[in-house]
Amino acid sequence: MTIKQVSVFIENSPGTLAQATRLLGDKGFDLLALSLADTARFGILRCLAKRPGEAVDALNAAGFSARAADVLAALVPDRPGGLAVVLEALAAKRVGVEYCYSFARSIQTENGSRAAIVLRVEDDKVDDAVDALNNAGVPMMSASMLDSL
Repeated sequence: MTIKQVSVFIENSPGTLAQATRLLGDKGFDLLALSLADTARFGILRCLAKRPGEAVDALNAAGFSARAADVLAALVPDRPGGLAVVLEALAAKRVGVEYCYSFARSIQTENGSRAAIVLRVEDDKVDDAVDALNNAGVPMMSASMLDSL
């Protein structure tokens, strides 16, 4: 069960990140989670937004280089060690995590408050990752759940 993440290549200069986030805000895209990684010249903004395909189109139309990618969003117990359970389940299946970041909001489930952790795993390991998390009893966020926030 994957969800779509928006990835935007951004020049590493003052104001560029502000331009991208202003564009998304003005177009009504609520950023539910985000991560920014940078190098000397460029950065990659990774974010979750409702209607990710439309967000990518808006960014590309404005001159940014954006694309959508599949990621997982594990709903882990919001307590010390909660993330370790998820990562241990993936490691047991030999699934490597390319990167991860946390959701900006707590998610209320029938089992209480959960922290959502966005995980990018190797393309050929997505099914293994889903199986590992399901076997460990870790619920996953669906696209419809993301849309309902």
